[in-house]
Amino acid sequence: MEIKWLEDFVALADASSFSRAAELRNVTQSAFSRRIRQLEAWLGVTLISRATMPAELTPEGRSFLPVAQETIRTFYTMRETLRPAPEARLIRIAALHTLTLTFFPDWLGRLESIAGPLGTAFIPDRGGIEANVEAMVMDEADLFLTYAHPEVPFHLDRDKFEYLTIGRDRLIPVAAPQVRIADALHPGAGILDRAVSGELVVPCLSYGYSSFFGVALAQLLAKRPPFGRRTVHENTISAGLKTVALTGSGLCWLPESLVAKELADGRLVAASASREWLLDLEIRLYRHSAKRMKAVETMWDAAAQIRAALTP
Repeated sequence: MEIKWLEDFVALADASSFSRAAELRNVTQSAFSRRIRQLEAWLGVTLISRATMPAELTPEGRSFLPVAQETIRTFYTMRETLRPAPEARLIRIAALHTLTLTFFPDWLGRLESIAGPLGTAFIPDRGGIEANVEAMVMDEADLFLTYAHPEVPFHLDRDKFEYLTIGRDRLIPVAAPQVRIADALHPGAGILDRAVSGELVVPCLSYGYSSFFGVALAQLLAKRPPFGRRTVHENTISAGLKTVALTGSGLCWLPESLVAKELADGRLVAASASREWLLDLEIRLYRHSAKRMKAVETMWDAAAQIRAALTP
């Protein structure tokens, strides 16, 4: 059982609408409905009558509502009791794994040259878009460092959350110099273009469909010429896919910042000569609009100064 399930249930009881409650909880309606069903499955009872409009609590739901409300209050009271004073703890950052490897180290150095030492800690990358965004919504993270693209929506209330665009990157199709297809080796350079022309079916390394890159690539591929491909490996983490790509297992889209060294020394090559397969990305830093602990404000102000210095 997860505390967010109880909060979802209380929000639904207040809103009497799945769509409105999902909006309040900053998740898609399908994800919200799934979590309500998970809570009902855990309890072994039906809490919501889905045959009525607006949604109504069942007798079991009405009995459980005050229990859920009290459990939430008790949980957060205890968390505040146990949590160190705001100024004594590290700045908690939810971040896409790739950015912790490529962007963050150098960027943190630039921040500290302005703001002085900053104590930071990453919370685990949860892979899926909604799970990472939820860390911000649930106040499990002070900041969210992420890639962004216009066609990959974030369900964040703009009145409650703000962001800075602090960098840029590109997702590019790459492959090893030799790619294994069946029992033969094929040149990796331009392998995507040859697949588009119908010469071959190319093995692909995929992010799946719930991660940021998985959603972004699905949008890109839907607008580009079809080509023969089959998924041979899946991982939500770019660094993991890069390791597999280096073995010659298949075509993969990877952040340019992550593969710059491998492209320079020839361990990876461009899979297409066309720019239409590139995906331009922003790097964003999100925070709650409400004032937070002083260290978070200091880090945010330093990030804004760096961005202003880079803006033409």
